[in-house]
Amino acid sequence: MNRSRQRALFIAIVLLTAPAVRAQQAAPDPPGDDGNGKANDEDARSTGLPSTINWRFNFDAGWGTFGFANSLYNNPKDPGVQENLSDQWFEGYIKPALSASYTVASSSEIYGKVSAVAERTYGSVPEPFGLDVSSFQVEDLSIGWRSGKSVRGGDNVLDFTVGRAQYRLGHGFLLWDGASEGGSRGGFWTNARKAYQFAAIARIQPGRQKVETFYLDKDELPEGDSGSRLWGLNYEFTLGPGNSTTLAATYMKWAAHADLRPGRDGLNVFNVRTYTAPLPTVPDLSFEFEYASERNADALDSNAWTLQGGYEFKKVTWKPTLSYRYAFFQGDDPATPANESFDPLFLGFHDWGTWWQGEIAGEYFLSNSNSISHLIRAHIVPTDSISGGLMFYKFTLDHPQAFGPAVTDKNVAFETDAYVDWKANKNFTISLVGAYADPGKAVQQSSGRTKNFAYGMAYVGYSF
Repeated sequence: MNRSRQRALFIAIVLLTAPAVRAQQAAPDPPGDDGNGKANDEDARSTGLPSTINWRFNFDAGWGTFGFANSLYNNPKDPGVQENLSDQWFEGYIKPALSASYTVASSSEIYGKVSAVAERTYGSVPEPFGLDVSSFQVEDLSIGWRSGKSVRGGDNVLDFTVGRAQYRLGHGFLLWDGASEGGSRGGFWTNARKAYQFAAIARIQPGRQKVETFYLDKDELPEGDSGSRLWGLNYEFTLGPGNSTTLAATYMKWAAHADLRPGRDGLNVFNVRTYTAPLPTVPDLSFEFEYASERNADALDSNAWTLQGGYEFKKVTWKPTLSYRYAFFQGDDPATPANESFDPLFLGFHDWGTWWQGEIAGEYFLSNSNSISHLIRAHIVPTDSISGGLMFYKFTLDHPQAFGPAVTDKNVAFETDAYVDWKANKNFTISLVGAYADPGKAVQQSSGRTKNFAYGMAYVGYSF
């Protein structure tokens, strides 16, 4: 969003709160308590914000250290962005946020949010920017209205948001992350920024149905700004006991700088998906299916789809979950004049392995294009505060020559990831990851790399 839009949104939020400020009259601070039942005015401190508005303050932060052996690094998240993370680096961020909502007499609400993110990466060497890269900028800056009980059909049947805001579609297969990181901003892995540079979202949700229309303009890196933006229409319907099944369909129309992203400029995207636990007698069995079609004449004509099945043993100690997922992202066929290389769009992180596939391959050299993956995952929950698991990936190519002119083999890598998440208390979460990958002949033919990859990560997250 340019500065004039940010200024207009800020003024709108200020004007929104101004009537409540004028309505207040000067009054003494409410008394505190010194522990002996006596008033202590010095301990009773006011925020100074209008009391007729519901305020919420959040503070998030994260710090991580990352180590690679025999790395094969590029930036699959922002193709064309030159970056050279070292074999050992450290990154962190802080994100303060203030949200507000004001309920009017009809029970509808006006709400807004403002936040900022500061990130820094230490020990990486992106040559154009120096040894350490940092940035500080506005993240959320939005205002909205929801209907509350003022419209028949349920709570908040109508909801409208405009400004710098987040939006996600399903489990992030196509749309989730509205801002780029790494490069000149730092923070390649932490993913603290998710808000779009500009978003306008309208939602109608009567009962089990939801209809959304949206316009999204991604906040891309300055050195890799392709002008990518879109508008779309999304429909979802839930059914079954406990809304155990979701059926959804989405259409999107894209635009971009034609000289940088010819396949994305004018692109039509069609998406269908379902998440379901279809058997009431076997609620632990679940399935996911998603399909995407990208159509833009010869500039882009591609498909992607994924199918996953899982079973959670809820009555067994540690509640193990076993799942298998197949994912296909079409690659370009050099024998045809059309471009069939699937565009990953604005995917995001839903869970480990989704939708950055693999802590080595998907995070550091393999994008969701010209890729076929098989994932077997075992997840356990030993305690309420500890969970972890193992993931086994087999990566192959759809069209080897699209991976490199000398590549004839489809095998990219076999990767094993181990992860542990420990919620130390209500504020701190610690994540540990160890990963190992054996490069296939496709990697050897494209880069000459034959050594195995090894990777380790320790990450601490704080949320208030």
